[in-house]
Amino acid sequence: MKSRLLLGLCLAVNLVNAQNLTAAMQRYFSGISKNLQASAEAMPADKYSYKLTPDQMTFGQWLTHSIERNYADCATLKGDPAPDSAKQAASLKDKAEISKALKDSFDYCSAALQSLDDQKIISTPQLSYAFMHIAVHNNEIYGNIVGYMRSSGIVPPSTAARLSQQTKSK
Repeated sequence: MKSRLLLGLCLAVNLVNAQNLTAAMQRYFSGISKNLQASAEAMPADKYSYKLTPDQMTFGQWLTHSIERNYADCATLKGDPAPDSAKQAASLKDKAEISKALKDSFDYCSAALQSLDDQKIISTPQLSYAFMHIAVHNNEIYGNIVGYMRSSGIVPPSTAARLSQQTKSK
């Protein structure tokens, strides 16, 4: 909870300092969207049922949790009820279905973000919360699945991108 609060506060400070809240959020959202989708692709299909410990969610469950929350938060941003895709996410089990549903949920959110302006975002606490939550919560999910990837011998996408940049700059 403390990490969520700290991340939310940091994001809020950056957004408040930005000239355009929705443009700043688009930048944060785009990065986490790419990292989660790349993680879904990088993890082998047989590892979607992998858990770090018996009491934790599987790798696939973390991704379906992201799907569910994306639809819930972005439906709030659109002023619509959550689509049926959100309700079906928990039943998804294999890599192909989960990866596609994750991409679709991020596409749904991208459309929601493009329909917003700063005035609308700050108009209600529910909209402000949903707006912040799509970046904060997905970053928390990514932070969790990085451990699953590393313990499976896979370099997480954010690390791979940083290493690639370091190699190019040498």
